[in-house]
Amino acid sequence: MTEPPLTFAVPKGRMLKPLIALFNNSGIDADALKSDDRRLVKPSADGRFRFLLLKPDDVPTYVEYGAADVGVSGRDVLLERDYGLYQPLDLGMGVCRMVVAGPKHGKPRDVPRVATKYPSIAAKYFQTKGTPVEIVFVQGSVELAPLVGLADLIVDIVETGSTLKENDLVIKDEIHPISSVVVVNRAQFKLRSAAISALLKGLRAGLVAQSPAQGAQSPG
Repeated sequence: MTEPPLTFAVPKGRMLKPLIALFNNSGIDADALKSDDRRLVKPSADGRFRFLLLKPDDVPTYVEYGAADVGVSGRDVLLERDYGLYQPLDLGMGVCRMVVAGPKHGKPRDVPRVATKYPSIAAKYFQTKGTPVEIVFVQGSVELAPLVGLADLIVDIVETGSTLKENDLVIKDEIHPISSVVVVNRAQFKLRSAAISALLKGLRAGLVAQSPAQGAQSPG
């Protein structure tokens, strides 16, 4: 009996192109992901995989509930929502930092107000510091919040820090390094361990072929 394809949840957007390159280096037929159409489910030509194209924030949800067997998710999403997923491989891609930032000068409120897209991560961070804060959820242009008095601080992802600098903000503390991670449904890892283990082995080999230093940094 022919084994069904592995369903692989893939994030749309800027990570897709480097992921396709990694898949090609890993022996994964990802040509279907190159097609310029609106299909959200794309089977590989060799029948080994079925790719789901999703918004990055939705990838771990589809994997956790079994709609996908495996996926690639940013660690920021995993930390924010605390998913019960197996995370066997850090791809070392999309590397950035989750930080606390704010104006260089100025006195914050007695209970600082923090603007962020990541309220859970922010709350946990300030709890560990024993600092009471008021958290304001914003989805975009987080750097604007301290400039117009909405907040005293922000918690956000920083890659180069140029946006902070251009808006006269500085990093106050680093919360966690962020990168892209392979996530696996726990039940499917047991049921389809051979296929998923082979996939992970291929991805590790692909990382080494792509960049020896990057591959060496990938755990698991």
